[in-house]
Parts: sequence; C-alpha cells; structure tokens
Amino acid sequence: MGWIYLVLAGVAEIFYAAAMPKTDGFTRIGPSLFSVSFIVVSMYLLSLATRTRPIGTAYAVWVGIGAIGTAAYGIKKSWTYSNNQKDFE
Repeated sequence: MGWIYLVLAGVAEIFYAAAMPKTDGFTRIGPSLFSVSFIVVSMYLLSLATRTRPIGTAYAVWVGIGAIGTAAYGIKKSWTYSNNQKDFE
C-alpha cells in the first residue's frame, strides 16, 4: 500500500506544481486554494507512504515523480503554445 500512496503523492505534487503559476503569487483565490489543497494532499500521502517505506526511498521517488511529471507538463504546455502561435502568423 505504501507504493500506491507514494505514486499518488507524486501525482498530487504534479498538480500543485502545475497550478502554482496560475496563482499569481497566491493573489488569486481559486488557483491558490487548488494549489494549497494539493500540497496538503501530497504531504499527507507522502507521510502515509513513509510508514512502510524508508524516508530516503520515499522522498527520492516522490521528488522523481513530481519532477518528471511537472517537466512533462511544462514541455507539453510549451509545445502546445508554440504550435498554436503558428496559426496566428
């Protein structure tokens, strides 16, 4: 069950990292609440995962999932944005 919690915590990290720029420095309430709620969920699931997994392993996997997922999201968003810009030229 620890691995499931760990993967879900990593996915929650992707959601909050992707939502962070939309908060405009936490001045927009909707995106800010979305981001903060996923931060809380991610930390809670990480804490559950560390009950059965060593902290070093859990942290490395959690950060890895979050980093790879956030990078993939950013690349996809950038690629979509740049392809849409060609339509306006």
